[in-house]
Amino acid sequence: MADDLKKGLEGVLVAESDLSTIDGDEGRLIYRGYSIEDLARGASYEEVVYLLWHGELPTEDELEEFTAAINDEREVSDDVLETMERLADAGEQPMAALRTAVSMFSASEPETDAEPEDLEASLRKGRRITAKIPTALAAFERYRLDEEPLDPHPDLGLAANFLYMLTGEEPSDVHAETFDQALILHADHGLNASTFTSMVIGSTMADIYSAVTGGVAALSGPLHGGANQDVMEVLFEIDESDLDHREWVEQANEAGRRIPGFGHRVYNVKDPRAKILQERSEELAEEGDEKWYDYTTTIEQYLTEEQGLTEKGIAPNVDFYSGSVYYQLGIPIDMYTPIFAMSRVGGWVGHVLEYQEDNRLIRPLSRYTGPEEQAFAPLEER
Repeated sequence: MADDLKKGLEGVLVAESDLSTIDGDEGRLIYRGYSIEDLARGASYEEVVYLLWHGELPTEDELEEFTAAINDEREVSDDVLETMERLADAGEQPMAALRTAVSMFSASEPETDAEPEDLEASLRKGRRITAKIPTALAAFERYRLDEEPLDPHPDLGLAANFLYMLTGEEPSDVHAETFDQALILHADHGLNASTFTSMVIGSTMADIYSAVTGGVAALSGPLHGGANQDVMEVLFEIDESDLDHREWVEQANEAGRRIPGFGHRVYNVKDPRAKILQERSEELAEEGDEKWYDYTTTIEQYLTEEQGLTEKGIAPNVDFYSGSVYYQLGIPIDMYTPIFAMSRVGGWVGHVLEYQEDNRLIRPLSRYTGPEEQAFAPLEER
């Protein structure tokens, strides 16, 4: 078995988890036994994070205590704010700024003496990271606009508060609910690259700050995060074209152009998260600009029904609709992947702590393909 090469660990079982499961043929995503549809439509992001970390949905009292703890920990240090300002002025990319911010959070950690094996302390640290990421991201964007960052709003939940700190205006109920739903949809998704990276780091018993920083770094790669930004750039191109959007997608297809937001490593049918975000996109279109929803639905209909991509196991994934949804919420497109991280931290922390409960250092093998038995020559003879 050790001689079987599995590039990308394709099909290799490396861990057991209670957090989430995916049925790629049926298009189902489950968090701890609950369907993603029920959670997205009936729970808040804070409830879902509690579920991922504690194994069950909270009672009203438990949710109130958990939410209050998050709200109490949302402020970031002056050092973090000053660094976000310097990075914004230097033109740094948002994901790189976020990676730096998460690493810096540990400098103000009150439980620095906690042992790595103290998983309850690690959970509290994870809660602090989750609380502070929206504040740091919003501050970075405000600095890019030459505006002062806003303090967290004491009466708003995590999703609504981020939109407030980002835009300076309290979001409408529809906007707040939509963004909260989007965070729920991205909170966990099995052993994707960033989650596995966090687990590998956690398996060394490194602290949770290191594990989350590694998750951010892995997510920054274009093969993992960023497809929804690519989708939005395609929609901009359609909008600026002289062609009707139907004609545009036909010509793009005939030219062999790949449309981002289609296909997934796990799903062979339409991503269930895409279905939910499509509904929200339609709702946002009804109260705003309808063209983005029209563009995406036209592309989907043409590629899936007329070009038969669905029969080939290629269908819209979550990125296809999240891009236009975020744009309608007033979020800059290069902030889409950082928002992904803001949500996925719930899954990263949950998986790391779950793995550390029965920890074994992750140490795979590689097959050596280099030369054998080379004769060594001293430096002066080479």
